[in-house]
Amino acid sequence: MALTGTIWIAGNRLSSLADAIGKRTRIGAALMGLVFLAGITSLPELVTTVAASLKGDAALALNNLLGGIVMQTAILAVADATLRHASLTSLPPTRTPVIEGVFLIILLTSLLGVISVGEAALFEGIGAGVVGLAGFYAVLIFALRRYEQNTAGTALVPSDPGRDESRRQRSGMPSGLTLRTLLMRSTAAGAVILVCGILVVDCTVAIAGQSGLGSSFIGVTLLATSTSLPELSTTIAAIRFGAHTMAISNIFGSNMIMVLFILPADIFYREGEILREADGVAQMALVSGIVVTAVYVAGLLRKRKPQVFGMGVDSMVVLGTYVLSLYGFYTFR
Repeated sequence: MALTGTIWIAGNRLSSLADAIGKRTRIGAALMGLVFLAGITSLPELVTTVAASLKGDAALALNNLLGGIVMQTAILAVADATLRHASLTSLPPTRTPVIEGVFLIILLTSLLGVISVGEAALFEGIGAGVVGLAGFYAVLIFALRRYEQNTAGTALVPSDPGRDESRRQRSGMPSGLTLRTLLMRSTAAGAVILVCGILVVDCTVAIAGQSGLGSSFIGVTLLATSTSLPELSTTIAAIRFGAHTMAISNIFGSNMIMVLFILPADIFYREGEILREADGVAQMALVSGIVVTAVYVAGLLRKRKPQVFGMGVDSMVVLGTYVLSLYGFYTFR
């Protein structure tokens, strides 16, 4: 509980710092969420994946990453439930999250294609598909950066700057600080999240080791949930002070980074190309990730959506898909 609480506090602080840095550097909220916030909150996933790869446990390494995709998307549904005046996907005023979601679907589909067709060795023990996906990720990030620069975020719905500024002030967002100070505080918050995240994962693995459920199921559920705690805290914090675009981009960006992290997993896995070891659970996790992302992309394209039990219909569908996925993971473990 103490570790979880520390991650929550650090994640809240990191969200406000990221928003302040974005305003100071004039980098859009979408890119701050997609790269900066997602990169820091994904550090526990990187460490646990590399550790599993070094131990030769391909199932744990891959399913930690791929299971995290559907888990982290479900975080948006949880965050949606914290809103009362509107559904989450009706609030971002720009088209950028839509583009991010489409790019994520393309990336996940490409990964599923590599697994289905079969990985080919590029270097000894390193797959060509993994390297190609890492390069594809870099191209997509560059394309998103150019899109934001050229369009300045074409509005889907009008924003309310006064309301958002009021929420930022209530959240205690830092103001009047130098860029250097903001970056140093972000580094400190990121270090806290990394250390506490690793400790939480160690506790989870120790508990899981006594359950006998197997690496595939543990990786895609318990481990993925533990490493997703930073994304949960930062996303809810961002929504609390009105940075809805950053919140959604944080999740989409974290999911894109999950695909990127397969490259270091492949490098440290010394028993061949790691994607050759992808099992049915990994493929099911990818399909689930594609489905829930598509649901939110559709939700972002609609301007008016009814709410059910305090959240958007799209979030209800995502939660239902996540629950069905858990059942599927357990059945095919």
